[in-house]
Amino acid sequence: MEITVIVNGKKLVDSIEPDLLLIDFLRKHGCYSVKRGCETANCGLCTVFLDGIPVLSCSVPAARADGHEVQTLEGLQEEASEFVGFIADQGADQCGFCNPGFVMNTIALLRERTRILQMMRSVLIWQGNLLQMFRV
Repeated sequence: MEITVIVNGKKLVDSIEPDLLLIDFLRKHGCYSVKRGCETANCGLCTVFLDGIPVLSCSVPAARADGHEVQTLEGLQEEASEFVGFIADQGADQCGFCNPGFVMNTIALLRERTRILQMMRSVLIWQGNLLQMFRV
């Protein structure tokens, strides 16, 4: 079966077996930050973004990514650099094997936090305006 996936902004077209996992597809195409850890979808080491949503690539068939966009740590270097530097500055870096999954999940958390804060600001602004209308 043939799939087309945009990986880190680059369009990839490949013929795959139906049972190929996304992790294996990505590693085949040079995304070595995506690593195999537990193979039971528990550790988060294989986390990638599928259309901006974090997924565990060890449990996602590559065919599911057909027509979608996948981002790995290789494609998020700029966004990840500040956090990776912080880890190193604090002496919290370890052997580096699990750092990519940790960084991907942290980026997802920070993105979600930003989205929630923006939503809360909108609600508070709207409520503030609504309250002003009833003060008359």
